[in-house]
Amino acid sequence: MTADFAPPDPRKVLTPSALNRLVRELIEGALPMIWIEGEISNFVRAASGHWYFSLKDAGAEVRCAMFARENTRLHFRPGNGTKVLARARVSLYEPRGSYQLIVEHLQDAGEGALRRAFELLQAKLQAEGLFDAARKRPLPAFPRRIGVITSASGAAIRDVLSVAQRRFALTAIDVLPVLVQGAAAPAQLTAMLRKAAHCGRYGVLLLTRGGGSLEDLAAFNDEGLARAIAASEVPVVSAVGHEIDFSISDFVADLRAPTPSAAAEVILPDGEALARTLSQHAARTRQAWHRRAENAMQRLDRLAARLHVQRPQQRLATGREHMAALHQRLLRATSMVHERAVARLRDAHARLQAQDPRTRLLPLGQRSQELRRRLLAAWQYSTERRHQRLAELARALNAVSPLGVLQRGYAILFDEAGDVLRKAGGVAPGARIRARLADGELPLRVETGH
Repeated sequence: MTADFAPPDPRKVLTPSALNRLVRELIEGALPMIWIEGEISNFVRAASGHWYFSLKDAGAEVRCAMFARENTRLHFRPGNGTKVLARARVSLYEPRGSYQLIVEHLQDAGEGALRRAFELLQAKLQAEGLFDAARKRPLPAFPRRIGVITSASGAAIRDVLSVAQRRFALTAIDVLPVLVQGAAAPAQLTAMLRKAAHCGRYGVLLLTRGGGSLEDLAAFNDEGLARAIAASEVPVVSAVGHEIDFSISDFVADLRAPTPSAAAEVILPDGEALARTLSQHAARTRQAWHRRAENAMQRLDRLAARLHVQRPQQRLATGREHMAALHQRLLRATSMVHERAVARLRDAHARLQAQDPRTRLLPLGQRSQELRRRLLAAWQYSTERRHQRLAELARALNAVSPLGVLQRGYAILFDEAGDVLRKAGGVAPGARIRARLADGELPLRVETGH
């Protein structure tokens, strides 16, 4: 038997395409942009440049698509087995009716954690002022010795030495070998930097290594190394990785160079340009001396001509006569000054003999004796007054002293607790009391009450 159904409204009948479109609109409108972490599988690079893959964990997987305009911006190339962190929106692929993720950004999951730590440390040190341009120091124009802190076997040191040999071979380059990658690298970099900064040998320190991933450069994003760079007594240049790579060391250092070779170019002077400048200065110096020599010769010629015209022999003879006359006048003046000085000395000697010092000392001695006598009299008078005052105070104290009362035959009674008895009514028969007399105490017992 066939069931009887009413015919549906044709306007409400959906096609698969319409249904999938409706579901896609519902999904995309209900779910916001999400972050999802998982392992890539079934990875395909299409000829169009789009990527198609799945993200999976231990219990499930989801299909993903990443279009060419987004994946060309990535700094790494993922593949099957790569663990990634994706920013995506949920959508539906209408032709098959299967939902998928449209990925807009991918980053290596391990690199993502490093990137977040990098950004947090960058914000912290920037807030403390370690990146401020005002605290950065200029590099010396002609450093005598440079310390290069890097791997002894890496390409960075070969690039630096090659540039140094070509650019300015007079500067000494010391290679300070350290690990530049791995767990032990930050501690080695920090220790070597502090040691080099404190030894006083270097005009500049270069902290460098070749390029690599964010994980490879992690040692140069260490907080301890950043603070050691900021505290360095010697200017520090940082050249870590390639031109597109940035590290915390780059921000803290006094100068950041995009590559190790560029760092050597910046630190070392241009030897060829310096040689040309010296050559130009030498030529100018020679020309200046030639001009001065020519001017001096012309001046000598003019002076010789004037000398010949002015008959110097006659002028010298006149000068000798004038000098002889001046010499005679000087002798006479010296003799007169000497005689006057001798006369003054004789007058002073006579006045000194007329004034006998003993006649001035006698009144002073008499005055001293008088002052001594008056001082002794004042001291004796003050002492007697103090003795009298002390005797008066002793008599007044003795008049109010309890011991004086006891001397007149009185006694003071104490109970067993040592308190003074002031009333008889408070003492019970048989109680033991003490009587204080002038020459001692007597133990007593109370026979009857009051």
